[in-house]
Amino acid sequence: MARRLRPVELDFAESAPLRLVFVAEAAAPPKAVYAALADDVEGWSCWFSGVSRSAPTDGGRGRDVRLAGGTRFAETVLAAEPDERYAYRVDATNAPGVRALLEDWRLTPAGTGTRVRWTFAADGPAPFRLVLTLARPGLGRAFRKSVRALDRRLADS
Repeated sequence: MARRLRPVELDFAESAPLRLVFVAEAAAPPKAVYAALADDVEGWSCWFSGVSRSAPTDGGRGRDVRLAGGTRFAETVLAAEPDERYAYRVDATNAPGVRALLEDWRLTPAGTGTRVRWTFAADGPAPFRLVLTLARPGLGRAFRKSVRALDRRLADS
């Protein structure tokens, strides 16, 4: 892992220079979605697009994530509120440009399912922010595809 990032707290999800927010509906109830996010960290590679490996660290207070292209993240879990919220910040990465990164997953009941809101909050130099802004449509598609894959995984279990 190459670089340490600036440590941020939960309020960064609202104050970051770049915030990408995506919403999708899952048929599964919040309890099941939360369990997949927070309790089955190793399972992320089975449903989240681009994740090739994910493992809990530090007794579940952290995560080690690898993406298909070789990008790695060492993360700290900042919020683990059953059936409602799961958030983590990136402490170290080999990804270029990023100075701070936090992801915040919010779950709210939607009928018998769940409204999933994913906030991707980041800071970096202007070229980094521009690239992420241009990548927004693709990230949105990947998120929606991943929520559908998670639904299928939960329905099969």
